[in-house]
Amino acid sequence: MRLPGTFPRWARLSLLIAAFTALLFAGPAWEGTLRTLFPGQRSVIYERASLARLAGEHMILTGLSSALATLLGVTAGIIVTRKRGRDFLPVVDDITSIGQTFPPVAVLALAVPALGFGFTPTIFALFLYGLMPVLHNTVAGLLEIQPEVMDAAEGLGMRPSQILFTVELPLALPVIMGGIRTSAVISVGTATIGATIGAGGLGAPIISGLISQNPAVVLHGAVPAALLAILVDKVLGEAEASMIRGR
Repeated sequence: MRLPGTFPRWARLSLLIAAFTALLFAGPAWEGTLRTLFPGQRSVIYERASLARLAGEHMILTGLSSALATLLGVTAGIIVTRKRGRDFLPVVDDITSIGQTFPPVAVLALAVPALGFGFTPTIFALFLYGLMPVLHNTVAGLLEIQPEVMDAAEGLGMRPSQILFTVELPLALPVIMGGIRTSAVISVGTATIGATIGAGGLGAPIISGLISQNPAVVLHGAVPAALLAILVDKVLGEAEASMIRGR
């Protein structure tokens, strides 16, 4: 039961979406705010591209990399928790751990000679960095299911595929979604470094501001990037709650 005077979850999410959208398209107001905060700066915004365009590029980067990490992470987690795949669990875990320990900048530096500049190496780096939380949580969620539950499903005559999709995955869903949310939020923050190799996104103002020692331009990209990370987490949280209620 919702307490009196509190906003429902969908209302809070709607307000957050409205605030993020307003920030992207309220250029003069945002510029005026930055100019008030930093009166000594000649330029307070990133002038090479609109904030809306940069946010669109950022969402494409994080969306594609998160989708790939989710697809491969969940699939690999399912495979290594089957009887025939248990032997590969340590190997898969080691590979994803290596991908997580490499700094994203180092992955970008290694990827550029093979993949060139721009979107492709950035998506590759974000994919590697976001894979481990999804895989780890998928494995943890599936292995935490009580043996009695599995025995009961088998006793009802369910096939392995039926058990997986009607018993295991629904029960493991909260843990799996936790990994997906972590991976997506990490990708939103890490994607800012893609600007160093021409991938664009909200990292472009941040990098430009750091180079020119202009904190106003840094905030021009950092504030919407932070809001986007919060928004992604809230949207995925609502999706998780809806799936749990509907299962």
